[in-house]
Amino acid sequence: MSTVQSNANRLRLIKTIHVARRELQMDDDTYRLMLSGMPALEGCTSTADLSVPKLMQVLEQLKLKGFKVRPTAGSKRPRAKDGQSRKIRSLWLSLRDAGALRDPSEESLVKFVKGVTGVAALQWLTAAQASLVIEQLKQWLQRAQQEAV
Repeated sequence: MSTVQSNANRLRLIKTIHVARRELQMDDDTYRLMLSGMPALEGCTSTADLSVPKLMQVLEQLKLKGFKVRPTAGSKRPRAKDGQSRKIRSLWLSLRDAGALRDPSEESLVKFVKGVTGVAALQWLTAAQASLVIEQLKQWLQRAQQEAV
Protein backbone atom coordinates (compact mmCIF):
# COMPACT_ATOMS: atom_id res chain seq x y z
CA MET A 1 0.00 0.00 0.00
CA SER A 2 1.38 3.40 -0.89
CA THR A 3 1.97 6.14 1.65
CA VAL A 4 -0.89 8.19 0.20
CA GLN A 5 -3.35 5.28 0.50
CA SER A 6 -2.11 4.48 4.00
CA ASN A 7 -2.51 8.10 5.09
CA ALA A 8 -6.01 8.31 3.57
CA ASN A 9 -6.98 5.08 5.32
CA ARG A 10 -5.56 6.42 8.59
CA LEU A 11 -7.53 9.66 8.30
CA ARG A 12 -10.70 7.72 7.46
CA LEU A 13 -10.22 5.56 10.56
CA ILE A 14 -9.66 8.62 12.76
CA LYS A 15 -12.86 10.21 11.42
CA THR A 16 -14.81 7.00 12.00
CA ILE A 17 -13.48 6.77 15.56
CA HIS A 18 -14.59 10.33 16.26
CA VAL A 19 -18.04 9.59 14.80
CA ALA A 20 -18.24 6.53 17.06
CA ARG A 21 -17.22 8.59 20.07
CA ARG A 22 -19.94 11.14 19.30
CA GLU A 23 -22.62 8.49 18.67
CA LEU A 24 -21.71 6.66 21.88
CA GLN A 25 -21.90 10.03 23.68
CA MET A 26 -18.46 9.63 25.23
CA ASP A 27 -17.06 12.76 26.81
CA ASP A 28 -13.38 13.55 26.29
CA ASP A 29 -12.27 12.22 29.69
CA THR A 30 -14.08 8.89 29.25
CA TYR A 31 -12.71 8.50 25.73
CA ARG A 32 -9.10 9.20 26.79
CA LEU A 33 -9.50 6.87 29.78
CA MET A 34 -10.64 4.11 27.40
CA LEU A 35 -7.59 4.73 25.18
CA SER A 36 -5.15 4.75 28.09
CA GLY A 37 -6.69 1.51 29.39
CA MET A 38 -5.97 -0.39 26.16
CA PRO A 39 -2.66 -2.27 26.69
CA ALA A 40 -1.82 -2.38 22.96
CA LEU A 41 -1.76 1.43 22.82
CA GLU A 42 0.95 1.67 25.49
CA GLY A 43 -0.74 4.53 27.35
CA CYS A 44 -1.41 6.70 24.30
CA THR A 45 -4.45 8.96 24.72
CA SER A 46 -4.72 10.51 21.25
CA THR A 47 -5.59 8.95 17.90
CA ALA A 48 -3.21 11.38 16.19
CA ASP A 49 -0.27 9.36 17.55
CA LEU A 50 -1.57 5.93 16.50
CA SER A 51 -0.73 3.72 13.52
CA VAL A 52 -3.39 2.16 11.29
CA PRO A 53 -3.39 -1.25 13.08
CA LYS A 54 -3.77 0.47 16.46
CA LEU A 55 -6.55 2.69 15.11
CA MET A 56 -8.32 -0.46 13.96
CA GLN A 57 -8.03 -1.86 17.49
CA VAL A 58 -9.61 1.33 18.88
CA LEU A 59 -12.46 1.05 16.37
CA GLU A 60 -13.02 -2.60 17.34
CA GLN A 61 -13.18 -1.54 21.00
CA LEU A 62 -15.81 1.08 20.13
CA LYS A 63 -17.78 -1.55 18.21
CA LEU A 64 -17.78 -3.71 21.33
CA LYS A 65 -19.29 -0.76 23.17
CA GLY A 66 -22.15 -0.63 20.66
CA PHE A 67 -20.99 1.45 17.71
CA LYS A 68 -22.21 0.28 14.31
CA VAL A 69 -20.36 1.36 11.17
CA ARG A 70 -22.87 2.47 8.56
CA PRO A 71 -22.02 2.21 4.88
CA THR A 72 -21.55 5.47 3.05
CA ALA A 73 -24.38 6.74 0.86
CA GLY A 74 -22.33 6.18 -2.27
CA SER A 75 -21.98 2.45 -1.62
CA LYS A 76 -25.65 1.69 -2.21
CA ARG A 77 -26.61 -0.10 -5.38
CA PRO A 78 -28.72 2.03 -7.74
CA ARG A 79 -32.36 1.00 -7.85
CA ALA A 80 -33.85 -0.53 -10.96
CA LYS A 81 -36.42 1.85 -12.41
CA ASP A 82 -38.15 -0.29 -15.04
CA GLY A 83 -41.89 -0.98 -14.80
CA GLN A 84 -41.59 -4.53 -13.49
CA SER A 85 -39.16 -3.49 -10.75
CA ARG A 86 -41.51 -0.70 -9.68
CA LYS A 87 -44.37 -3.24 -9.57
CA ILE A 88 -42.26 -5.59 -7.45
CA ARG A 89 -41.51 -2.75 -4.99
CA SER A 90 -45.18 -1.73 -4.96
CA LEU A 91 -46.27 -5.26 -4.06
CA TRP A 92 -43.52 -5.45 -1.42
CA LEU A 93 -44.80 -2.25 0.19
CA SER A 94 -48.37 -3.59 0.04
CA LEU A 95 -47.15 -6.64 1.95
CA ARG A 96 -45.57 -4.30 4.48
CA ASP A 97 -48.85 -2.42 4.86
CA ALA A 98 -50.69 -5.74 5.31
CA GLY A 99 -48.30 -6.62 8.15
CA ALA A 100 -46.89 -9.65 6.35
CA LEU A 101 -43.22 -8.57 6.47
CA ARG A 102 -40.84 -8.61 9.39
CA ASP A 103 -38.31 -6.52 7.47
CA PRO A 104 -39.64 -4.28 4.68
CA SER A 105 -36.21 -2.97 3.65
CA GLU A 106 -34.83 -2.97 0.12
CA GLU A 107 -32.16 -5.46 1.25
CA SER A 108 -34.86 -7.85 2.42
CA LEU A 109 -36.65 -7.51 -0.92
CA VAL A 110 -33.41 -8.34 -2.74
CA LYS A 111 -32.97 -11.44 -0.54
CA PHE A 112 -36.52 -12.53 -1.39
CA VAL A 113 -35.88 -12.02 -5.11
CA LYS A 114 -32.62 -13.96 -4.86
CA GLY A 115 -34.44 -16.81 -3.12
CA VAL A 116 -37.04 -16.98 -5.89
CA THR A 117 -34.79 -16.46 -8.92
CA GLY A 118 -31.17 -16.81 -7.79
CA VAL A 119 -30.52 -13.26 -9.07
CA ALA A 120 -29.06 -10.78 -6.56
CA ALA A 121 -30.40 -7.50 -8.00
CA LEU A 122 -33.69 -6.34 -9.47
CA GLN A 123 -31.97 -4.69 -12.44
CA TRP A 124 -30.47 -8.05 -13.46
CA LEU A 125 -33.82 -9.84 -13.71
CA THR A 126 -35.06 -10.99 -17.08
CA ALA A 127 -38.69 -10.25 -17.93
CA ALA A 128 -39.63 -13.87 -17.19
CA GLN A 129 -37.87 -13.81 -13.80
CA ALA A 130 -39.50 -10.49 -12.88
CA SER A 131 -42.91 -11.91 -13.84
CA LEU A 132 -42.26 -14.92 -11.60
CA VAL A 133 -41.38 -12.65 -8.67
CA ILE A 134 -44.49 -10.51 -9.28
CA GLU A 135 -46.73 -13.60 -9.29
CA GLN A 136 -45.11 -14.90 -6.08
CA LEU A 137 -45.65 -11.54 -4.38
CA LYS A 138 -49.28 -11.36 -5.58
CA GLN A 139 -49.99 -14.83 -4.15
CA TRP A 140 -48.32 -13.89 -0.86
CA LEU A 141 -50.31 -10.67 -0.67
CA GLN A 142 -53.55 -12.54 -1.40
CA ARG A 143 -52.81 -15.02 1.42
CA ALA A 144 -51.95 -12.17 3.81
CA GLN A 145 -55.21 -10.38 2.98
CA GLN A 146 -57.25 -13.58 3.46
CA GLU A 147 -55.62 -14.18 6.85
CA ALA A 148 -56.49 -10.63 7.90
CA VAL A 149 -60.21 -11.24 7.26
